[in-house]
Amino acid sequence: MVADRAGDDAAVKTAVRDYWNRHVHDWKVAKHPAGTLEFFREIEDYRFEKLEYLDRIMPFDGYNGKQVLEVGCGVANDLTRFAKGGAQVVGIDLAEHSIELARKNFDFRGLNGTFVVMDGEDLQFPDDSFDFVYCHTVLHFTPNPARMIREIHRVLRPDGQAIIMTVNEKSWMNYLHRIFKVQIDHLDSPVFRKYTLAGFRSMLDSFSEVTIVPERFPVATKVHEGLKAKLYNKIFIGAFRLLPDTWMRSSGHHLLGFVRKSDQHRHRVDS
Repeated sequence: MVADRAGDDAAVKTAVRDYWNRHVHDWKVAKHPAGTLEFFREIEDYRFEKLEYLDRIMPFDGYNGKQVLEVGCGVANDLTRFAKGGAQVVGIDLAEHSIELARKNFDFRGLNGTFVVMDGEDLQFPDDSFDFVYCHTVLHFTPNPARMIREIHRVLRPDGQAIIMTVNEKSWMNYLHRIFKVQIDHLDSPVFRKYTLAGFRSMLDSFSEVTIVPERFPVATKVHEGLKAKLYNKIFIGAFRLLPDTWMRSSGHHLLGFVRKSDQHRHRVDS
């Protein structure tokens, strides 16, 4: 069941924590046991192939010596890239199992990082603690996303930057889901929200600079099977790529907010 519950009701928060404790390691592509080095490598390869834009536009190597926080780190595959780039990284997650796996992931790779079980809507850090905050595949799953954004803003240092991602209500994938019942990962979670570009932008109002970029466009599925998967891989992807970019650019399934905390005048650019 898709839920869209407001507020920070304790029962909803508990349901969210329990859901991710059960599902953070639940990757259909994984052939090896959860928590092994092989498991981390194969899900990392799959994630960065499916989300091809991550290595293309994310500044993983841009924070050498800087304090970087990931809100909702999961198993911390993205955070490993920041750590390899020389950042001093901290990962927090509501789910205890996520933190357990994240620590194993870093240990296997010989990387340094600090991992803490913590609610992203109630960050236990002083004001102005981090140079950069990364929040990917988290905001649409939390009961009170506005509170999470306020907390990210609070812990950023003046002139600090953040990347905050959510799901686009008007994406190509949501249209496929409505018309052809195509599966969307974790649509059964206790909270799942989608936003228009304008709605997401309004949530980021506290930041002095905001750039919103739609990303995640169709790539071939490797985990789904059957007629729908064959039609998707052989027909839909090719047809989608023939359409003019000016038509389809705004339909990216992910909306990425590149934001800056600053005392200077407000400036927004939407791509």
